[in-house]
Amino acid sequence: MKKIAIPLIAMAIFLVFWEALVWVNDWPNYKMASPSDLWPAFWKFRVLFLNYGWDTLWRTVVGLLLAVAVGVGLGMVMGFSKTMREALYPLLVGFNAIPKATVVPIVALIFVGQHDLNTILIAFMISFFPIAVSVSIGLSTLEPEYRDILRALGASKAVIFWKIALPKTLPEFFGALKVAVTLAFIGTNLMEIVSPHGRGLGALFDSGKTNADYPLMFAVLIALALLGIILYYVVVALEKIFAGWAEREVM
Repeated sequence: MKKIAIPLIAMAIFLVFWEALVWVNDWPNYKMASPSDLWPAFWKFRVLFLNYGWDTLWRTVVGLLLAVAVGVGLGMVMGFSKTMREALYPLLVGFNAIPKATVVPIVALIFVGQHDLNTILIAFMISFFPIAVSVSIGLSTLEPEYRDILRALGASKAVIFWKIALPKTLPEFFGALKVAVTLAFIGTNLMEIVSPHGRGLGALFDSGKTNADYPLMFAVLIALALLGIILYYVVVALEKIFAGWAEREVM
């Protein structure tokens, strides 16, 4: 109950502070919408929020799962091979340094009309890098003593991976996955905003901007934040299941 109550209290304090800030400065809703302006926007466009929110969520999840698959694969290659690590790291760093906002129009032109594919691809491209790096670091820093002992006992490379390397990498992997969740949402919404025929919360935000409906725009931002929080805590739950042993109590 404490773990649930503390975040809810923090969110309530944030909303009260936001409402007070708008009220004290007497800002109109076209300058800064207050929390009390958001519920009417949610209710008015409730059907669109449900439909477009689902579109954004499933594309983000698919892009994130693709990032996990590719990121773990690349991380394993770089973690077990110093040559591959030295060859691939500069390419990955260079690719990650490119602002994805500049890649979105290129992808949209290459796959014209394939909005789902475009959105998933951008979500994948923006989120796989931290996963690949974390897995690579986890595997490449494996203590040689463990490996040597298991080899002396006749363990194969597969056994060493499953018994030592994989468990050691899990904390770093889930740490990177928490970061990748938010990055995947950024990628999804970039494409939804840019695509002329986009669906999703990004398209709803763009519609609010076009019609100068600022409460709708802020409501979309809150909806995106809530989806991100939900997906983040799904990752936290998975971390508790598979890597709960790595958690340490804070004094």
